[in-house]
Amino acid sequence: MGLDDKKKNDKSEQNPKGKMGEEQQEMKVYIQGAGGTIVTKSILNGTAKLKWLFRQESEHGNGWVAFGDTDSQEYVDDPKNMAIVDFNILANIEPTAVNVFYMPAGSDLEFRSDKTGKYFVDTRTGKEIREQVKHPVQIAFEKNLKFLNQETYPTDFFQMLFTESSKIRIIQAGEADFPTGEIVLADPLAYLGSKYETVLDKRIPVGSYPVKLSVCLSRIAGIRFAAAKLLISSKQPVRYEIAMPKGKKREDLGKPGVFTFFGVDTGLACFADGKVSDLNRQFFEKWKKENPGKNKYNDYFAALFQESYEANPDFQNQAGSFLEWKLPESGHRTVLFSSGMGDGMYSGYWGLDEEGEAACLVMLFMNPEYF
Repeated sequence: MGLDDKKKNDKSEQNPKGKMGEEQQEMKVYIQGAGGTIVTKSILNGTAKLKWLFRQESEHGNGWVAFGDTDSQEYVDDPKNMAIVDFNILANIEPTAVNVFYMPAGSDLEFRSDKTGKYFVDTRTGKEIREQVKHPVQIAFEKNLKFLNQETYPTDFFQMLFTESSKIRIIQAGEADFPTGEIVLADPLAYLGSKYETVLDKRIPVGSYPVKLSVCLSRIAGIRFAAAKLLISSKQPVRYEIAMPKGKKREDLGKPGVFTFFGVDTGLACFADGKVSDLNRQFFEKWKKENPGKNKYNDYFAALFQESYEANPDFQNQAGSFLEWKLPESGHRTVLFSSGMGDGMYSGYWGLDEEGEAACLVMLFMNPEYF
């Protein structure tokens, strides 16, 4: 049965009564925010078992439509025999439906139950679907994990990250001060100023530098920062190489105990000067003594991020996604920003000009092509 054969009218009752109403009240929630699903009343009242399930493009509901094993064409042609219910109601009737919830629009499935178990068959390919299909974001996230922290990437890839397109926007989040030129990559809330920050081997000239963010406008993951760039000079990078930790060279790559990445555990990252990092540590040691039991984010940074959002609401979530923060005593600035899909291990990459000098330093969080 094709889409046109099954789907005749999606205008149906929003709040079916009787047994369906009781099931709505008692239903187990398998998927939060699953949305509305068109289901024949024969399935809902128990006179038919789930047989056909297909997904259409829909501006309302999740697009799934379910038909029973005894439903005739005449039956499904009558909109009075259809109901719009939360997908979880269908899942309470047949839990195997949860396995295919994240399949894309255009999916056309037949439900089967035999001695081998309960499963779906893709009517277009004949493929059996016996395991739960992953959310598109989960699939992209897993691919992204494998992509990150390579020794290098093509120059064109980094250029794409910082070239505006239908999927990419570039914003300047602020400036960072480097009074010593020593660079630290770290999670600013969890590790900045600690032994777990990553100090880089290469230094930059003392000065202040803009921090630019590559905003990925993802259809499946929303607004995310794909990369961050510390712009060191106006020269164009001709190649990129992974940033090595202090005391290590590129030839040390792969040796035991040599790690080129830094950890993120609060969903935030930053470029910072070595001296500023130490001043950050001193400031918060004092702050914690003066504010026992208080949380660094909730009781200090949250209000500042909120102010950043209110001043620059584009490409931020409502809690704030980036912040140019000044240390209260020294006034040294550090730019804090969200790290792509959140917590993880990330690396920095030097963009080198024709003379081999650092033109920029890039933190890579996401490959926009996956999202």
